[in-house]
Amino acid sequence: MATKIRLQRRGRKSYAFYSIVIADARAPRDGKFTEKIGTYNPNTNPATVDLNFDRALYWVEVGAQPTDTVRNILSREGVYLMKHLRGGVKKGAFDEVAAQKKFDAWKADKQKGLDKVAAEEAKAKKDAAAKELAQEKKLNEEIAKKVADKKAAADAAKAEEEAAKAAEEAAAEAPAEEAAPAEAPVEEAPAAE
Repeated sequence: MATKIRLQRRGRKSYAFYSIVIADARAPRDGKFTEKIGTYNPNTNPATVDLNFDRALYWVEVGAQPTDTVRNILSREGVYLMKHLRGGVKKGAFDEVAAQKKFDAWKADKQKGLDKVAAEEAKAKKDAAAKELAQEKKLNEEIAKKVADKKAAADAAKAEEEAAKAAEEAAAEAPAEEAAPAEAPVEEAPAAE
């Protein structure tokens, strides 16, 4: 039986989520499988992999052939590195402890790189948010300045209008006052009798 390690599609439409399974090469993609050894979610950034490391290593050592995507996943998780190190132990190049030390050093270095990328991504996101906030503040200040200018222009126009009205009223009262003294002597004449 030709055994393959491959992805079995799960999830909904336009949101693929995969199970990593051991299956006969003749079985359909989403059909019968021998064992499920993990999951793969490419929708997250970075892609999320939940893998039973020991079972994956066992099946790779037994000779199960992974598909291209699964081979990349297993390589990133260190399954192929551990297989290589175990081969060195079998040949006598180094012992089990040294192999485990090398693997742990590789895993720590990889985690450090992932943490650095995550930190850079978080910093870039924070900087973008700060830049967007600064642009929004600048835009709000410009809008507030335009509104203040409009309000000042409206207040100035209103003040001019009121001044013009006051001037008209003063001008209208001045001739009325001049006409009033002319009428006053006419009223005083009958009182002289």
